[in-house]
Order: sequence, then structure tokens, then C-alpha cells
Amino acid sequence: MQIRTGDTYDPRVIALLDHHVAVARAHTALGSAHALDLSGLRASDVAFWTGWDGEMLVATGALKTHSADHGEVKSMHTLQTTRRRGFGGQMLRHIITEARARGMMRLSLETGSWDYFKPAHALYQAHGFVACSPFEGYVEDPNSLFLTLDLSTPARR
Repeated sequence: MQIRTGDTYDPRVIALLDHHVAVARAHTALGSAHALDLSGLRASDVAFWTGWDGEMLVATGALKTHSADHGEVKSMHTLQTTRRRGFGGQMLRHIITEARARGMMRLSLETGSWDYFKPAHALYQAHGFVACSPFEGYVEDPNSLFLTLDLSTPARR
């Protein structure tokens, strides 16, 4: 997979992001979905990437900067028909590498707690993320799982 800076004006990217938000919201309780919309991904504190298998868009991911030492994984999504091929892991490793390169010491995320999100939980935990308290304006919510990764330790192999 080739990872590129995401173009939030590309119709293929818009279609995949629209699908991601619609599916995430369909599998989350009302008021508990926190996916960024296009304007959120275009914000100056967000870096957004797309993953391509040849000319096919297969993944998205973003890094939101909360402070010089804290970032948040956002908009992680892999095209349904290409799952289980390692694209999600590649995108997550790219985001972790970018966060480290920017000097961040902690990388956090919020994801749904419902069964639909279990594969995402496994992916994040396999990369060293552990449960944490809500952060940066999030509140306790039984529909959310909050995870964090300590970037001050050496990278996992």
C-alpha cells in the first residue's frame, strides 16, 4: 500500500469517508459517534492520509494534534473488501511514526465499544494501545472505548 497525503476534495476519498461515517454512526448510539467530517479533516491541526493499492483507495487515517506532546488517531478506516490484508496496520504504523517524528509522547484514540468495532480494538491493542480515561473533551460513555499509546518507549517491532 502506498500512503499519500489525503486529498479531501477527491471524489473517491469523499465517497470512502462518507461511507465510513455512515457505517460508524449506524453501529454507534446516537450522540456517541465522534468521526470527523470533511471540514474536520481539513482543519489545520489535522494531518490526513490515504492508502492506495495501485489506483484503488483502500484506507484512510488521520492525526489530530492536541498539544506538542499529545495526538489523536482519527478517521481510521479500511475498505471493507480489502480488510484482513494488513492495510489498517500499515496506516496505523504510519500515524504512530508521524506522531513520534513530531515529538509527541502520547497518542490516544476513541472508538466504539460495540461488537462491530472489535476488529479495530484488536488492531489497536496489537500495536500497544491500552485502555485509558476520556481525554481532550471526551466524557465517560459506555458506547466509547478510549485507548492510549505511550510514545516515550521504543517502537514495537
